[in-house]
This record gives sequence, structure tokens and C-alpha cells, in this order.
Amino acid sequence: MRKSLYTITTFARLNAKRFFRDKLAIFFTIVFPLMFLFVFGALTKNNGSVSFNVAVINQSSSSYAKNFVDQAKTSKILKVDKKTTSLDQATEKMKRSQLDATIVLPNGFGDVLKGSNYPSGQAVVYYNENAQQGAQTLTSILQQQFDVVNAQHIKLVTPLSVVAQSTQAPSLNRFDYTFSGLLGFSILGLGVFGPVNVFPELKKQGILRRFHTTPLRVWQYFVANVISQGFVGLFAIAALFMSSVAIFHLHMKGSYFTFIFFVLLSIFTIYGIGLALGGWAKNERQAAPLSNLVTFPMLFLSGTFFPRYLMPDWLQTVSGYLPLTPVVDGIRLIVTEGKGFLDVLPQMGLLLGWSVIIYLVAFRVFSWE
Repeated sequence: MRKSLYTITTFARLNAKRFFRDKLAIFFTIVFPLMFLFVFGALTKNNGSVSFNVAVINQSSSSYAKNFVDQAKTSKILKVDKKTTSLDQATEKMKRSQLDATIVLPNGFGDVLKGSNYPSGQAVVYYNENAQQGAQTLTSILQQQFDVVNAQHIKLVTPLSVVAQSTQAPSLNRFDYTFSGLLGFSILGLGVFGPVNVFPELKKQGILRRFHTTPLRVWQYFVANVISQGFVGLFAIAALFMSSVAIFHLHMKGSYFTFIFFVLLSIFTIYGIGLALGGWAKNERQAAPLSNLVTFPMLFLSGTFFPRYLMPDWLQTVSGYLPLTPVVDGIRLIVTEGKGFLDVLPQMGLLLGWSVIIYLVAFRVFSWE
């Protein structure tokens, strides 16, 4: 037993050293997920704010219309394209989706009518059919602003009204889904693409064949790889986690112990897929297409890049049994919802079930050459 333990720790150290000497492996395991984090994090950083890319065409000479244009240019809701000065130019840009809508203030807009002391007029919002929902939202926002002005001049009677009230309950934002998905993406890349790229190369160089001539057993080699990959995985996850906390102000709501344990279990399960694919493939031509065939469905169906609740019910049911789905769901429950060990037992059970199946297949198909 002591001899087996020494063999396992020796190979684990060798595998870890080989990883940190491989610049390409470091890039795709640590740097590449960090790049995704910064890109998706920047896209979700302004979550909750509504803005529209619009052109404002002022055909009126009234002072009120001029004030409206000046206020629109400084508005946080409206991003006015100052280079567009005609409706024809705006229409072309709307066709190319460069503009969400165009606000036209027709001639006479804001003029004071005879017998009154307040401005009047009707602004027109032009939009294309593919931007109908956004244009309706923009129209509603403009009408609310005009209602405030109208109330200053005319007393309005509103027998029916509606008011919004917060429940004070925290909810997930887009970055919460992005963070858990990116951690799942990092674990998938670490567990699958690592051994899929390394094992065929070791077979090609004859290294695994030489290992086979030693007393080294398959299970010892597997355990050594899992240990080294778990260490590397924690290093990569720590880089993602600290970047999310420092830059995007992610708040860890769950237990760090539960989080680390769950991440190690996830790495153990997903790495079995890489062991099975890399151990079976004789060369890169066999490994690459097979790994893509296995990983791409999980990337798009396991909630990695967008929430699963957006999928049809039947697809949610099917995707719930993919190995990566409990990884992403469990990380989200722990980190962003503060769930404990008992709360993620269903995800852990599914991962353990997949581990049994995956490693049985990996032992069955593994070859030294």
C-alpha cells in the first residue's frame, strides 16, 4: 500500500509539473476562461439599466423641441446618434440594426397654441418590425415623460393607478448565471480537453507504452492524474473566483468548504470523460472530433452561456441529465444563492452516478498505446 501511494504521489507531481511547464495548457486552462469572464462580465456589468440607440430628427423650431433634443443627448436612457440628421439616414441605420428607433419631432412640435399657455404636439417613433418590442418600450418611456409635463399645465384626474413595490428579496442577475456557467466551462475544458490533448501525444511518443512495462497499474495512473488535475483545477477556479470578486464584485453567499468540495467532485466527474476519450483515442485525429461531439451539447444545453429556463420544458428535462448540468446548477446554488451541503445533494448524487458510469467506461477503453 505504501508503495502504491508513493507511485501515485510521484506521478501526480510529475503531471502537475508538466502542466505548469506547458504554456499552451496554462493559456487554455487559466487565461482563456479569464478572457471569457472579462468579456461576459463587461456585457452584464450594466445589467438592470435600459438604454436605446436612437436618432432624434428635429423638424420644429420651437424652444421646447430644442430643449427636448438637448435633454435627449444627455439622457442615460437614450444614446443619441448625433451624426444622423435625416429620416432617410436613420432608416438605413435601422435596417442594419445600428439604431433601435428614430424619434421625429415634426414641424410645430412644442408650439404654444392660441388660447393656451402650454406647448403641444405629437412626437413620432419610427422602428422596424424586428425592433417592435423595444420601440413600444421607448414609446411608453417618452409618454411618461410627456405626462409629467402635461401634469404641470393641466390637472389630470386618474381614478385608476398602479404602483410598484419591492419585495426586498434578493434575486439573481445576469452575471450570477455568467459566473457559474464560466466555472462550468473552465471545469469542462480542464477535464476533457486536457487529457484528450495529452494522452494521444504521450501514446505517439511511446511514453505510455514504456509506463506499461513498469509495475504501474491503470488505476494508479488514473488516481495520480485525478489528484494533479484537481490541484490544477483549484488553481484555475481560484483565479476566476478572485477576478470576479475584485472586478465584478461577486458576493460569495455560500460556504467555502462546500464550494471547494463540490468543485473537486465536479473536476473528478468531468475529468473521467477526458480519461475515457483520451485513453481510447490512438491519435489526435480520433480524439478531437470525438471530444467536440461530447462537449458541444453540454456547453449549449447545460446552462453554461444562458439560463436553462429559457429552453422548452422537454429540453430542460433532457439537459438536466447531462454531466455538466449539475456542475453549473450546484455552483450557482452555492455561490449566488447561499445553499448548503444538504441543498446540493441532488446535484452531488447525479455527479456521483455519472462518475461510476464514466470511470467504468474509462477503465474499459483505456489503452497504453
